[in-house]
Amino acid sequence: MLFIGLTGSIATGKSTVSTILASPPYSLPIIDADILARKVVEPGTNGYNAIVKYFGPTTPNLLVPASESMPADGVNDKGRPLNRSALGKRVFGDSEERKRDRAVLNGIVHPEVRKEVYRAILRNYVRGHWAVVLDVPLLFESGWDRLSGVVMVVAVTDREVQMQRLMERDPHLSREDARNRVESQTDVRLKAKRCEARGKGKGVVVWNDGSREQLKANIDAALEEIKRSSPPWWNWMCLLFPPLGVAAGAWAYWQNININKRWKEMELEEKARL
Repeated sequence: MLFIGLTGSIATGKSTVSTILASPPYSLPIIDADILARKVVEPGTNGYNAIVKYFGPTTPNLLVPASESMPADGVNDKGRPLNRSALGKRVFGDSEERKRDRAVLNGIVHPEVRKEVYRAILRNYVRGHWAVVLDVPLLFESGWDRLSGVVMVVAVTDREVQMQRLMERDPHLSREDARNRVESQTDVRLKAKRCEARGKGKGVVVWNDGSREQLKANIDAALEEIKRSSPPWWNWMCLLFPPLGVAAGAWAYWQNININKRWKEMELEEKARL
């Protein structure tokens, strides 16, 4: 089974691409890390308890306010849901304090999400899918690219596009809030460059500066490139003969380790020239 690692940055259109890939004619199963990330911090979970313990004492509005429809102890007596806007203000930004808080939050959420992803991969393998899309915003940062046969990055050429889309999607955000959220993540153009550096057939960039029709055409081209380098018949063979699949997965993992080493070397060379 082919793992397609899908990533991008905030407001680049990754969710739109994910929706298109899940629909005919592709009908690919999607493992959405954002959905899993919300699941693992629901009241009563280990992730929720860890977040409340760390951020609660210094974030008075960390939980949604109690009301007639929301009891003080939550609807299931497991606690009120997290106030995502308040938590976002604690972790989005470029200051050292925000970076530290963001690292703590990622350290809580990522391991829990990883467990859920492994379970979802197993379910899709058993169901006999030739490929599965791992929709992970922090694909490179969290190391999921090492397990991906192909990495697909949804990118835009200008951060201003991201900020405008973000403010349209979330009208309550000020321009400064939008800028902080965009700048708190790795520049998507750098992700695109890293994706392309993986080589033909191992990394595809879907540019999304235009219309939905243009995006669909770019996705069609990307899927054709993926199928040429990793045809469905080969993935069916790996599915039908598990030892072959394990060997192919180990080979892809080893290749990805070397790809990441070359990328690190390229980064060091560029820094040395500055």
